[in-house]
Amino acid sequence: MNFVWHILIGALAGFLAGQVWKGKGFGLVVNIIVGIVGGFIGGWLFGLLGIGTGGGLIGSLITAVVGALILLVVLNLLKK
Repeated sequence: MNFVWHILIGALAGFLAGQVWKGKGFGLVVNIIVGIVGGFIGGWLFGLLGIGTGGGLIGSLITAVVGALILLVVLNLLKK
């Protein structure tokens, strides 16, 4: 069940990152995939930096949104 929560939080994070990115994302479906991957990136990055978000729903969502935004920045740089 934990894996399902990661997927759902990542999907929501990708949607939110696409909204924050203000139209410079890759569309709804790809942004959701970016959010799922971004959740793993954010978790890895926050762990590497020693940043704790409390492990709750909001902390996980913040971590995933940050990771998704970082991934969107990298993907947009590669897209150019």
